[in-house]
Amino acid sequence: MAKISRDSDVVELTAQPIFEYGQKVKSLKVVRNDGTYAGKDIGEILVRKGEIGYVTSIGTFLQQFYIYGTEFIESGNRVGMRGKELEATTDSVSSAIADPSSDEAASQPADHTGVTA
Repeated sequence: MAKISRDSDVVELTAQPIFEYGQKVKSLKVVRNDGTYAGKDIGEILVRKGEIGYVTSIGTFLQQFYIYGTEFIESGNRVGMRGKELEATTDSVSSAIADPSSDEAASQPADHTGVTA
């Protein structure tokens, strides 16, 4: 079994997560299947360096690190990444979603289906 590198002097959980839900990020490394990604062969590339994705979940690992569940658009894979393996890109959320009073949001048709959340 591979030895897990804990970076024992670093405890990321004492600070807020680096990335937010929905944030657009770029992979800083190639990620291959280590056998934990179902439906893919061991060693198969899951994410290419420079591939763009969006943070879909934020979890923890070893009570020490944040793990960012990231949906990568090109490959279609959702992979857990450490903060040091990702880089923030441009705005994560459309300005229309972030600010519903914006002109872009106002130009969108209203949903009058009668369904409420």
